[in-house]
Amino acid sequence: MDHYHIYGMGAALVDTEVQVDDAMLERLGVEKGRMTLVDEGRQRELLAALEGQLVHSRRASGGSAANTIIAASHFGARTFYSCRVADDEDGHFYLADLRAAGVSVPSRDALPRGTTGKCLVLITPDAERSMNTHLGISETLSTAELDSSALARSDLLYIEGYLVSSDTGREAAIRARTQAEREGVKTAISFSDPGIVAAFRDGLNEMVGEGVDLVFCNRDEACAWADSTDMDTVVAAMKRVARRFAITLSGEGALIHDGRQLHRIPPVRVQAVDTNGAGDMFAGAFLYGLSQGHSPAESGAFACQAASYLVTQYGPRLTGEEHRRLLEQARSNRLLVS
Repeated sequence: MDHYHIYGMGAALVDTEVQVDDAMLERLGVEKGRMTLVDEGRQRELLAALEGQLVHSRRASGGSAANTIIAASHFGARTFYSCRVADDEDGHFYLADLRAAGVSVPSRDALPRGTTGKCLVLITPDAERSMNTHLGISETLSTAELDSSALARSDLLYIEGYLVSSDTGREAAIRARTQAEREGVKTAISFSDPGIVAAFRDGLNEMVGEGVDLVFCNRDEACAWADSTDMDTVVAAMKRVARRFAITLSGEGALIHDGRQLHRIPPVRVQAVDTNGAGDMFAGAFLYGLSQGHSPAESGAFACQAASYLVTQYGPRLTGEEHRRLLEQARSNRLLVS
């Protein structure tokens, strides 16, 4: 049976990206730079208001953890993903897209009725993304979607922090972490969004348990977790919940704690046009690096390079060829040498 470097679990969302300006965000009543959960009616209302701009929109399979797992797979890691989609056009598109990226998924005799989740991603000229997400059937992801056998055959479990907003999703995340700890599988979690940290702190604590092996977050999420903007306080708070962690700092690079020391990873200077998926790409490249035996510092440098390239174009994903080219560049520049 297959062995996996990474077992991921998270939302399954079909992303639609639309370019807008700040005035349009204000007219739509959309909070800039945040992920907002909306019902299907609100999402339809937004789509109707943007009808003229949808001609140039882009559709892709998404969800934070899915983007990470797809990136890791394209770089060369063996991956598995647990999610929940419906028996509709978007659901079949989503699973086909995962398989095309080399990601294994649980076997199902039939998909359930319902609506596959969708995320409307609004991109402003400053490259900021504002997400309005209708989880659809993804909201009911549960322990039924877990594949215990595949998890047991994995090196690391990667949990999407957004699962905390669903009672059944949170239960599934806790069940998966508990199994992973019992069977010696490393554990990692993303904090996903500063709003998630603020609104679901208790649930995230349940998902983290007595501590995980690795946490991914950006500066805003880390500060929300520590309830402080002082980075020494932030780092101390992160050490209490994770043996290792990576804090992305947007255009300033990243902070990587490898379990013993803190590494400051310098930024790769680029002109960003769309930051959607940057953190997901960072995590995917970082986890790929670890899966191949590279150090956290090397993996962090490669992850900064990959995320910086991603934000120079629209969309949260790169092509397979672009992943291969980034990997070749990292090797030739000796970012990945151990």
